[in-house]
Amino acid sequence: MFYRPEVGHGLPHNPFNAVVSPRPIGWISTRGSDGSENLAPYSFFNAVAYVPPQVMFASTSAKPDRGDTKDSVANIRDTGVFCVNIVAHDMKDAMNRTSGAWDKTVDEFDDAGIERVACETIACSRVLGTPAALECKLTQIVQLPGEANFTVFGEVTGVHLRDDCLKDGVFDVLSYNPLARMGYKDYTVVRDIFSLSRPGE
Repeated sequence: MFYRPEVGHGLPHNPFNAVVSPRPIGWISTRGSDGSENLAPYSFFNAVAYVPPQVMFASTSAKPDRGDTKDSVANIRDTGVFCVNIVAHDMKDAMNRTSGAWDKTVDEFDDAGIERVACETIACSRVLGTPAALECKLTQIVQLPGEANFTVFGEVTGVHLRDDCLKDGVFDVLSYNPLARMGYKDYTVVRDIFSLSRPGE
């Protein structure tokens, strides 16, 4: 099968996000200039550089009460900071609850019964008990082609690692089984790993 996106695929559901999978989930916590807090998951998320460490996430829709974007991007525009919380498998239901298109007055920490704790390097909350959290300062927001498509880049200014996830000096993802997004309504979980050496190593 071959199709051009501008013409259409003719399938019952768009296959694009199923093709690009699995995708890690960035559970983004932000604080607005008015002090309100927001927590929302994004599967267009990844690390993009080592030195200095940098990450990105993309927001691809808008809410009527936020104009051209969603709460996360609007808050980051205001404050210049955000935190990426890593989602363990046992947090899937709480994460999913925070994916709703709630009114900007809704605090997803409270709504989903998630405990919060203050970040160390930025004025923002993070998810208490998450396997890892990356405190970030905004470097740039890039508007992409298409309505409401924004990519947010941030430099990591602080890293939290849960102590029980460190095994012999290695951050052990199998200790918490990271959640990842597939296509459609589907998710997967990492329960298996293997290692490969690059040529010459």
